[in-house]
Amino acid sequence: MYFCRNLNQKELSTPKKYQFIIQLGKALHRYGVPSYKIESFLKKVSERQEITGTFMDLPTSINYIFYENHDQNTYSYVERVAPGVFNLGALANSVEVARNLLDNKITIDDAKSQLLAIKKRPNDYHPTFQIFSFGIAASAFNLLMGTNWISFIVSFFVGIIIGFITHFARRSNYITSTLESLASFTATIIIGLLSVPFPEINISLTILASIIIFIPGLSITTALEEITSKSLVSGTAKLADAIISLFKQFFGVILGLQLLPLIIEVPHHDIINNIPKWISYCAIPLFSLTLIPLFNVRKKDIVFSILVSSLSFATIYLLAPLGILLSTFLGTITTVMLSTIVKNITHTPRIVFLTQGIITLVPGSKTFIGLSSVFLHESTSNNVNMVEQVTFILMGIIGGLIFSGAFKDTKS
Repeated sequence: MYFCRNLNQKELSTPKKYQFIIQLGKALHRYGVPSYKIESFLKKVSERQEITGTFMDLPTSINYIFYENHDQNTYSYVERVAPGVFNLGALANSVEVARNLLDNKITIDDAKSQLLAIKKRPNDYHPTFQIFSFGIAASAFNLLMGTNWISFIVSFFVGIIIGFITHFARRSNYITSTLESLASFTATIIIGLLSVPFPEINISLTILASIIIFIPGLSITTALEEITSKSLVSGTAKLADAIISLFKQFFGVILGLQLLPLIIEVPHHDIINNIPKWISYCAIPLFSLTLIPLFNVRKKDIVFSILVSSLSFATIYLLAPLGILLSTFLGTITTVMLSTIVKNITHTPRIVFLTQGIITLVPGSKTFIGLSSVFLHESTSNNVNMVEQVTFILMGIIGGLIFSGAFKDTKS
């Protein structure tokens, strides 16, 4: 006998013993967990509850099948869902609910009500903090790239403007659909206009810094992670989405650069980068701090999150003489080890710390710089062989995740 859930029916149509697993899977999807980890985690949860099931998680849909009486009866649940967005605080709380249920500390009804409360709970951080995080992230990236002080200041204020646009875009489906292009176009026009009274601005890197939050470096890495773990459909779809996002941003920049000469005469000066090297080292802790409100990290995880991110970058920097591939490979392994240690201390899911650590390693900005070099026939920094660097970094990250066992340890 085969039963299929009608999406117009009330939740009561779903057998009670399956409701929590379905609700948990939707929560993990909503908060940005990779598909293969969701499927494996749900498998473990169902086995602990003596339920047999098969789970498929895709970027825009979920398909769960439960078996009864030696496969003679099945229950199928299919639903279209929106792509997940990282919410590390809600993710950690959802996993804690699942653990408490498996440890018989709470009942299924309690678990369901707690997951619903997590879903309805507002972000722990006021929108003002999130908006300012865009500005701080932009200025921190400028520090990391070692530009100059005027570029640092301009990127901070333009980043805040982009933060405002992002916040208010949630009220309009049209603006949301054009957000990446609109943000990059706005940043390009504003920075171009400011370059007239302030010709010292490093235009290219300041534009990149202002939209650094949108650069899909983590999305590309997650997509390749899923493809490597044989979640081919989900990984390929996410990779295509990340690439399209990158091109949407690049379109906004190109459009802005094409319009600027019609408005002003863009100055061409030799840019002097005068930020001391030692100050650049402060950029990673500062950038890590901006991820806290953007990813809604729980307050008790803030210190360890910044620590993991900073040590991950420090490892890459110290091992730089070994080459970009080997240093990234060892840096990724170090990040996984640090995240595991912190997980054992805090009992917070490892993915919370690992995600933030990997962000310091991903080559999203270099991908953008590489596109600029190809399409604009000019280099936006002193980096050479950009495509080769991006490839080596991605290879190093994926290799590090494989050899550190991050793919197999789905419990974390």
